[in-house]
Amino acid sequence: MDAKTIVEYHKKYNLQSWSKQAAINPLPIKDADGIYLYDFDDNRYTDMSSQLVNPNVGHKNRQIIDAIREQAEKCCYIAPSYASEPRSTLAKMIVDLMPDNMAKVFFTNGGADANENAVKIARMYTGRHKIFSRYRSYHGSTYGAGNLTGEPRRYPLEPGAPGFVKFFAPYVYREKIKFDSEKATADYYVAKLREQVIYEGPDSAAAIVVETITGSNGVIIPPEGYLKGVRSICDEFGIMMICDEVMAGWGRTGKMFAFENFGVKPDIVSFAKGVTCGYVQLGGVCVSKDIAAFFDDHLLSCGLTYSGHPLACAAGVACLNYYKDANILENVNKSGKALGECLEEMKKTHPSVGDVRYIGLFSAVELVKDKETRDPLVPYGKDPDGIMGKLIGELKKRGFMTYSHENMIIVAPPLIITTEQIEEELKKLDEVLYIADEMIGKR
Repeated sequence: MDAKTIVEYHKKYNLQSWSKQAAINPLPIKDADGIYLYDFDDNRYTDMSSQLVNPNVGHKNRQIIDAIREQAEKCCYIAPSYASEPRSTLAKMIVDLMPDNMAKVFFTNGGADANENAVKIARMYTGRHKIFSRYRSYHGSTYGAGNLTGEPRRYPLEPGAPGFVKFFAPYVYREKIKFDSEKATADYYVAKLREQVIYEGPDSAAAIVVETITGSNGVIIPPEGYLKGVRSICDEFGIMMICDEVMAGWGRTGKMFAFENFGVKPDIVSFAKGVTCGYVQLGGVCVSKDIAAFFDDHLLSCGLTYSGHPLACAAGVACLNYYKDANILENVNKSGKALGECLEEMKKTHPSVGDVRYIGLFSAVELVKDKETRDPLVPYGKDPDGIMGKLIGELKKRGFMTYSHENMIIVAPPLIITTEQIEEELKKLDEVLYIADEMIGKR
């Protein structure tokens, strides 16, 4: 098929996510290699968001492709009740990477159903029903994961399922209260969460679910002591701490899992994306030794036709081996330092840049109308003039492919990117930020 036909069929026969269908105009991709995408006119684009923050090792990784092919020649599918080498191997590899309190893995198809099953497991284990999750969070768009989600993408699911409770977490840049330190900020929010748990009834609280680092809603990094405070509330009241590592896990932050940056051990970890880097879809839930032991004598009422799919698990084994063989964490920390330096310079240079947040190769640029008032460039949940879309379009013209959310531009390139490539691509972002400066009349 030629590019025109592909786009025609896409628009005619596909429902494209998060879009008004009449307005879509997708870019047809012919090939992808490393950190680059190529269209049918052989134009090259740099994948500066790792698509949806999942091809961490880039495109066309031979080690993963070969593993999928080899497994396909043996056995493409077997039911979850059978044992298979790739599923058994990958589960052990994952548990070995986790803290010493973790024990077993339940595999899912992706991140949303990982979070759905994490919630089910917490409810079954505790015998409680209430699930706390944060505003300004995204955990998926299926019914359960959508009820966990704390931003506007949950609205079509409302009134929703009972038992889901939302709370506010630290967003220091937008906080009206001026705290003396990160610790003071953390103490305040932990105290408010503890108070809310008490008023909701601790005996009814099954889990507190957090994106370890808030992802699409702005790469919001928790202040010092905050996650330890959440852990202390969970310990005090027998609540399960669930860390959603779907986006922040698998090396993205310079540690294999984001919670390692904050010195906490979750009870349950949900994961997806970087476990196979999207080569075959896969997610999962890793549970503690105590939870695993509970299900020795209690029914695990969780099941999926494609749980632990052999092709996906073979891709996962190859992917995790590649992280180690290629010293990915070392590269993330090296390239992440260059990314942070570039973003800090942009914050100094551009009146439209209110804040930059980054950890490893996970970052966001927050755009404002005024640095003093911190008034966002577009209203929360709205962009009637398509301002952010125009800026993303200008980046696309320069071959810099990413996405925006609210007034934030996400920068999360594949973890194989070099410092030289970071510097080359960030020059394009710098150019487009001058356009944002013009939009607010300050250039």
